[in-house]
Amino acid sequence: MTQNIVTSDLVKKYTDIRKHSEKICAPLEIEDYVVQPIVDVSPPKWHLGHITWFFETFILVPNFPDYKVFDPQYNFVFNSYYETIGARVIRTDRGNLSRPSVSDIYKYRKYVDEHMSIFLQSQFMTEAVEPLMELGLNHEQQHQELLITDIKYILGHNPLFPAYTKESVSRKEKPENTEMIRFSEGVYEIGFEGEGFCFDNELGRHKVFLNDFEIANQLVTNREYLEFMEAGGYSDFKHWHAEGWDWVRQNNAKSPLYWHQIEGKWMNYTLNGLQELDLDDAVCHINFYEASAFASWKGMRLPTEAEWEVASGHFDWGSRWEWTNSAYLPYPGFKKEAGAVGEYNGKFMVNQMVLRGASDATPPGHSRNTYRNFFQTNLKWQFTGIRLAR
Repeated sequence: MTQNIVTSDLVKKYTDIRKHSEKICAPLEIEDYVVQPIVDVSPPKWHLGHITWFFETFILVPNFPDYKVFDPQYNFVFNSYYETIGARVIRTDRGNLSRPSVSDIYKYRKYVDEHMSIFLQSQFMTEAVEPLMELGLNHEQQHQELLITDIKYILGHNPLFPAYTKESVSRKEKPENTEMIRFSEGVYEIGFEGEGFCFDNELGRHKVFLNDFEIANQLVTNREYLEFMEAGGYSDFKHWHAEGWDWVRQNNAKSPLYWHQIEGKWMNYTLNGLQELDLDDAVCHINFYEASAFASWKGMRLPTEAEWEVASGHFDWGSRWEWTNSAYLPYPGFKKEAGAVGEYNGKFMVNQMVLRGASDATPPGHSRNTYRNFFQTNLKWQFTGIRLAR
C-alpha cells in the first residue's frame, strides 16, 4: 500500500467522523445548542467546540509549523479537564457561554478541518503523530455518543417533550426467553490484544481466575423492571446498598429516567418523543444502585467485568451499556502516558464502576468487547441497562 493511499484513507476517515458529529446536531434548533440542565450534561455547542479544540491543540499547534490558532480564548473555553493545558471554564458554566455563537463554532470547525486536511497530506504528518491522531478520532466518537445522550436529556426535560428525530433509533427485536449461560471455573485472559486502536485502560492483557458462573443471554426488559417497581422495589431497603438507599430517599426515586406515569399509563421519553412504554424493550437509563437492587430482588447479581468479557462472545451486546460489579481500576502494568494525554483515563480510576458493551447511541466502529466505559454509581443519563449473573 502506498503512502498516498494511506493518507487518502486517513483524510476520508477524519472527514467522515467530523461530518457525523454535525449530522447528529442537524435536527437541533439554535436554542437547543446552548442548554445545560445539569452539570453532567454539556451543551451541544460546547461538544462541537471541544472536539475541534482537541485537534487544534494536540495535533496542529505542536506539529504544523506556522499554524495560527483560530481564537486564543478558545483554549480557556473548550479545555475540558486537562490541567496540563491550563485554565478553563468550569464545567457548570458551560451553559452560560452565549458566546462564541453557534455560527462561530461552525466557522471554527471549518477552519480547523481545512488545516487538518492540509496537514494530513503534508510531510509533517509522520508516524509519530499517528497514535495521537487515532486517539483524537476516537475521542470525537466518544463525544458523538455524549452528544446523543446530552441532547436526549435536554429535550427530555423540556415540558413539551419534543422528538429529536422521526427515524427509529432503537433496535426493536422481540426478546427470546432468557437463558443462563454457564462457564466453568478456570483461568481466563482479558484485555485488548492484536491490531487496531484501543484506549490505554484496555491494555495489559492478563490472566484472571473465575469461579463457576452463569450469565444471562438477554438484557433485562422494561416488563421485568416494571415488575420490580410494582413489587415495591423502590421501597424495600433490603435490596439496596446503603449508599443506594440514601440516594432513593434523597431523590424520591421511583422509576428509570424518562419514565412518566400519565393518566395511569407508563410513558417513556425516547429520541422519537414521548411514547407508551415498550414492555419488550431492554430497560434503559438506570444507575448502578438500581441495577444492583434489581439483581438482588431477582436473587442474582451483576457480572464482574472479567465475567462479562469472557462471556461476551456467547450473547448479543451493543444496545445498552451494561453495568458490571467491578470498580474502575487499572489493569496490571497500567502506565499513564506523559503530558496531557496521560490525563485521559488514569485520573478517573477512583469511585466509579465499569460499564461494558456499547449502546444505541454508540457510533459505528466504536465498540469492542474489551472497551472499559466507566461512570459514577448515581448517574443514569447514559444508555445503561442490566444483564444478570449468578
